[in-house]
Amino acid sequence: MTRPRTTLPGTPRPADRPPRTLLPPPLRAGLGTVAVLAALAAALLGVRYAGEGGPHALDLRIRTALEDTGPTGRDLALAVDFLGEPLGAAALVAALAALCLLLRRPRAAVLAVAGPGTAVVATTLLKPLAGRTINGGHLSYPSGHTAFLTALAVTVALLAAGRLRLGGPAGTLLVLTAGLLAGAAMGGAQVLLDAHYPTDTVGGWCTALAVVPAVALLLDRTAGERPRAGAGG
Repeated sequence: MTRPRTTLPGTPRPADRPPRTLLPPPLRAGLGTVAVLAALAAALLGVRYAGEGGPHALDLRIRTALEDTGPTGRDLALAVDFLGEPLGAAALVAALAALCLLLRRPRAAVLAVAGPGTAVVATTLLKPLAGRTINGGHLSYPSGHTAFLTALAVTVALLAAGRLRLGGPAGTLLVLTAGLLAGAAMGGAQVLLDAHYPTDTVGGWCTALAVVPAVALLLDRTAGERPRAGAGG
């Protein structure tokens, strides 16, 4: 005869367990600080270059250094740039969202869409406020391409940090490293293709670092209000 399974007092049942968080608690302090600093940096850069229609001295030095990569560098830049174009971006987001659904993490799939999507929307709204232009009047600050790929990389790193149960320092380092590598790759591509000034790409990078943790926290708060409905997070 099988004995009924006993549960210690105060132990939550599986159905009562809260959903897995998208922004793990150990990372909240560090990434929260990063998000605030990134938002301030993006705002300050926007004010500094507001209404300008040409590169700054720092922009010129960085662009000159990148141009030394030659034709190979430009070919690589075109490939990276495609990842920020509508078709390439949609494919990346769809692949990440599909993977999250296969792993039975629907809220993670929502973050896969909402994180990069919100970052791109933020840059679109900020462009007319900054009013910085390139190539005959095209609004350039901040870079939406850079914000998108950075946001996608930060989203992947957040989900990986949560799944691996990394501590605060290790998880924060993983997220920042992923964001830095993705931002540098797309930012360099945009500069090589003369689509953005280097400082535009820094603004896009900062925008993503500010937006994605905020979106993840918002989704966590929403799920926390209805733990049973989000238990599959």
